[in-house]
Amino acid sequence: MVAVTGAADGAGRLLAARLAENPAIGTVVAIDARRGDVADVVWRVADVRDPLLSTRLANVDVIVHLDVLQSPDLDARERRAHNVRGAQTVVLAAAATRVRRVVLVTSAMVYGAVEGNPLPLPEDAPIAAEPSDSIAGDFLEIEDLAATAPAVHPGLDVTVVRPAALVGPGVDTVITRHFEAPRLLSVKGAETGWQFCALDDLVSALDVVVTEGLPGPVAVGCDGWLSTARVAELAGKRTLELPAALTFGTAQRLHRLGMTPAPATDLHYVAYPWVVDCAALRTAGWRPAHDNADVLAALMDETSGRHAVVGRRVGGREATMATAAGATVAALGAAAAIRRARRRRRP
Repeated sequence: MVAVTGAADGAGRLLAARLAENPAIGTVVAIDARRGDVADVVWRVADVRDPLLSTRLANVDVIVHLDVLQSPDLDARERRAHNVRGAQTVVLAAAATRVRRVVLVTSAMVYGAVEGNPLPLPEDAPIAAEPSDSIAGDFLEIEDLAATAPAVHPGLDVTVVRPAALVGPGVDTVITRHFEAPRLLSVKGAETGWQFCALDDLVSALDVVVTEGLPGPVAVGCDGWLSTARVAELAGKRTLELPAALTFGTAQRLHRLGMTPAPATDLHYVAYPWVVDCAALRTAGWRPAHDNADVLAALMDETSGRHAVVGRRVGGREATMATAAGATVAALGAAAAIRRARRRRRP
């Protein structure tokens, strides 16, 4: 018996439906705070943070945890409380009810986006993301939980699955919003590699992880990567190249002032590479159904008509100002530098 959290929508809904059609899987238990529309599953309505979650896991062998919030609009503390406490509760409930395996879906973000990262990163590369109040920080805490769980709960196997930048209906992240900006930000002198993961490819990969019992860590994404120039060409957008110090320094000041939803560390993921090699899945015979160009095209269709300025959505009259989104970062940084210079000249 396999349980799926977050089964009312998104990846959880797609996975519950797919597993229900898999003859190798017995009963599928769909868990969410509300009942969804997936048929041929056993619905058990529960909040994944509820200590009584264990009462919903009777006879479950494997649980795949997909009830994770990622929207940049969410309050960072509330998002982290949901994400980390949810993962903790799932692991504790699984251990209490003798569930033999927990699959935690995090992100390839945990590898960190660093200038000079190899293309691609092997799955066993060290975790190098910077702790912060960003979604990557949430994933780091969940990864810490996954690493310590087997020692704390003997007999419980925990597998982490790390998708590349997710794209699909309803996916709203700091990465997808990057493509809602009129111009694509790049850092002077740095070259990134863009790798995406279609939502249905993540679901098919999780099916393999569950049925084949793949140990983690397991990376998921399209084959290869796209250059910044190729991404700009396919997206039909120009790039805005700025110095790293200006880009990250200004972004962090804007975040501290509450003007942007994500910290400066999130910009690393659009400036530096974090491409992964999906070796474990490839060895198991899995292949992505989509390539990076196809997924990017789907992303541009999904974000059509939306406008974001430094990660924050704008609309109405503000949308007409979005053409200056990238220049806004540079202008604010220059203004800050001028103010500092004026203060130094004062007696």
